[in-house]
Amino acid sequence: MAALGKVYLIGAGPGAADLITVRGARLLAQAEVVLYDALVTPEMLALCAQAELISVGKRSGQRSTAQTAINQQLVECAQRYQMVVRLKGGDPMLFGRADEELRALEAEGIEVEVVPGITTALAAAAVTRQPLTRRGVARSVAFFTSSTAPGEPDHPALPATDTLVQYMGGREAVGTATRLLAEGRRPDLPVVVVENCSRADQRIRRLTLAGLGEGLDATEGPVLVMIGEALQLRQHQPV
Repeated sequence: MAALGKVYLIGAGPGAADLITVRGARLLAQAEVVLYDALVTPEMLALCAQAELISVGKRSGQRSTAQTAINQQLVECAQRYQMVVRLKGGDPMLFGRADEELRALEAEGIEVEVVPGITTALAAAAVTRQPLTRRGVARSVAFFTSSTAPGEPDHPALPATDTLVQYMGGREAVGTATRLLAEGRRPDLPVVVVENCSRADQRIRRLTLAGLGEGLDATEGPVLVMIGEALQLRQHQPV
């Protein structure tokens, strides 16, 4: 029986192809097969043109590949190829379902390496020139999502930190704002919404917590919602 291959869980970053790490790009160029997410761009896939490409995209509200099926595909690929890449948007270890994939591969004795990527929250802070912490104003940050496992209700609890960053926050915008206002957060608390972060169709909106409570208009891609005093515009900051 042939030796099992090695699987690399690689973070593609927020979207722009040149935001992947040097190590991630080098491994992509060597991969025999790449299983990639729906948010991975064609420009990113051009970095692994030599590989067999398998789409295993998962998008909210759309038909997608079940996680158990992705786990099985990874195992089967490691049985056929020596170098397998699982390419994930952002960072594999933050809302990337890495735990489930690691467990499936480890159970089969398959070697795994994780290559980190730039998570969208940090990329969004960069493109908006909006630090998530600020001395004397904000010293704690929480990344969270209301989404839970399939078949379970969304989680209503919100972190008690200075700056809140909600992944996949488009659908939950009204609910998040309503709960924060009920907790006593002020209506004019600054909010920054970033859609399609770092891509050509990136969209940035600045509003208040009260405005977020009125909902967001139609979106065409992944939405990140950042909330907190640290997001207040600086005196000479471009909008």
